[in-house]
Amino acid sequence: MRGGERAFLVDCGMFQGGADADRKNRARFAFDPAHIDFVLLTHAHIDHTGLLPRLVERGFKGPVYATAATCELLGVMLPDAAHVQERESAPLYSLAQAQACLRLLQAIDYERSIDLGGGMRCRFRDAGHILGSAIIELRSRDNGAVRKTVFSGDLGQPGRPIVNDPRCVTEADALMVESTYGNRLHKSLAATEDELAALLNDTLARRRGNIVIPAFAVGRTQELLHLLATLVRSSRVREPFAVYVDSPLATQATRVILKHRDDVDVETRELIAWGRKNRDSAIQVRFTESLEESKRLKDVKHGAVIISASGMCDAGRIKYHLLHNLPRAESTIVFTGFQAAGTLGRRLVDGARTVRLFGDEIPVRARIATLGGLSAHADQEALLGWLRNFRQPPAHTFVVHGEILAAEAFAQRIRADLGWQVSVPHAGDAADV
Repeated sequence: MRGGERAFLVDCGMFQGGADADRKNRARFAFDPAHIDFVLLTHAHIDHTGLLPRLVERGFKGPVYATAATCELLGVMLPDAAHVQERESAPLYSLAQAQACLRLLQAIDYERSIDLGGGMRCRFRDAGHILGSAIIELRSRDNGAVRKTVFSGDLGQPGRPIVNDPRCVTEADALMVESTYGNRLHKSLAATEDELAALLNDTLARRRGNIVIPAFAVGRTQELLHLLATLVRSSRVREPFAVYVDSPLATQATRVILKHRDDVDVETRELIAWGRKNRDSAIQVRFTESLEESKRLKDVKHGAVIISASGMCDAGRIKYHLLHNLPRAESTIVFTGFQAAGTLGRRLVDGARTVRLFGDEIPVRARIATLGGLSAHADQEALLGWLRNFRQPPAHTFVVHGEILAAEAFAQRIRADLGWQVSVPHAGDAADV
């Protein structure tokens, strides 16, 4: 995107899921990275940041602006992504390149206006998606006129645990709004708690099996720990159980979140305080960091809740836990978030009876369950609720960051409910705003 004489990017993410993901990640950028002046990041998830090291390797040398929590999360996430890459025969980038990228990060506090040069200023506002996530407000001056462009980033669902609700925005000349769940509604958090409590009681007490939860290391894992602790605190789970967080990245991310306690919501701070005062009765969480510890979990046949990455099951230690639990009718696999087309997680959610893991065809005998109320993304009604804060329609509204059916459905709801002019851009489209 260009602003005056300044060329910049909002996010630089890695494609995830689908047969074309690797080809897209390896493709040449459609621009010269050396000519980009700066990058603005909405949050730390790899689908928004995972190609930053590649951008730097191809010549980008400018600053990368993000919130302090995003910068700290990237300090563990990008090296982890590089470590995954280095195990491939043709890695996208190395650990050294990821570390070089980290040196360009500049932390910006929420609500602070910063000068980007060329008559441009920027402000980050809490998006309520994960710790450090931001809505970006960009003001540019052109021939004396000031224009405001807003990038929603990934917006969180109001009332979610850990993070605050998304901040309201009331005006924009141009708006880019996400649409991941633009055609769907989430279950309420109360209904989700009921559903998870029922799954825990049935699997642990009646079936005598394990619960395996594929979860993203940043955001989703910590939400699950919050939810499990809430159920224990309210005595809604009858059977004692152990929680294993089997993801080094999730362990590091949890430490970052605990460090940034002022950025989490009041309910989470109260739950942390309760846990510290009631260590004997509080949920017992075990973080398994070494591969040897992870492998030993295959010997745990019942009484375990195993949370492991990746959230869509295409990489990481979760594949080993699926290998050992999918064939067992007494176990339950619980999906808690969006599963992209083409991923192993999507195939399981869609009802596959067998899946291929480590070269073998594995039968799916375990129960497959989906919790619909734990998405970190706003659903259709929450997205519309956020848009209703605008005092008047933006001159240009672009529905982005969603599969085409979700984006088109959400654009139609905006037209029908709000009367705005909306477009759904495709890859390679350009607009003069």
